Amino acid sequence: MSTSVTFGWRALLKIKHVPEQLFDVTVFPIIMTLLFTYLFGGAIAGSVEEYIAYIAPGVLVQSVLFITMYTGTTLRTDIDKGVFDRFRSLPIWRPSALVGMLLGDAVRFTVASIVTAIVCLAIGWRPAGGVAGVVAGVALLLVFAFSLGWIWTFLSMLLRTPGSIMGVASFVLMPLLFGSNIFVDPSTMPGWLQAWVNVNPVSDLVTAVRGFMNGTEVGAELVTTLVWAAGLVAVFGSLTMWKYRDPR
Repeated sequence: MSTSVTFGWRALLKIKHVPEQLFDVTVFPIIMTLLFTYLFGGAIAGSVEEYIAYIAPGVLVQSVLFITMYTGTTLRTDIDKGVFDRFRSLPIWRPSALVGMLLGDAVRFTVASIVTAIVCLAIGWRPAGGVAGVVAGVALLLVFAFSLGWIWTFLSMLLRTPGSIMGVASFVLMPLLFGSNIFVDPSTMPGWLQAWVNVNPVSDLVTAVRGFMNGTEVGAELVTTLVWAAGLVAVFGSLTMWKYRDPR
């Protein structure tokens, strides 16, 4: 664990030397929040004030999950520079370099969550769940984001360029994020789309986060989200370590 924390600190030090990396966790969430709130607020709920209570938890989830793709591009850059060849030769716990990188990303995701929440509060969001509900919702989001990051780490072992990872990640994330209950109630959608939304793990995540933040009952969606998170780590974490040990 101490080695993983050391690698996590290394990931944060990279931000110190290249502060432009904070762009995706500061400016991007602000743009996403303002764009979607003011774009859909009047059309869907009649006003931004009415819509913000519904969309705030969802846009928070969207902002964080969208920037998880940078996990893979950062790792691919390190691999291309030969840094991970050095890491493989060190007498340390093998997964620590990858786990530490994801822990460092968890800090970035936390910053993105705080920025998004501040913007939503400025617009008029007043979460009924209070501070405790917001913290619980963000904690669940970070767990899922950590597990989702393992998909991109595995892709970084397979694909040859950061650009190709961005392309594949965007292709995967688009239907997950936009084909969910982030923006509108699924009951207003056609039947075939409702079927996808109902099995989409992001929909369960958003429903659970929304329940925590709005002070309503959190049902089976919480368990489903945790099961998905555990499954992603088990499958893609194992595949990543298999490829990490034998990069040929």
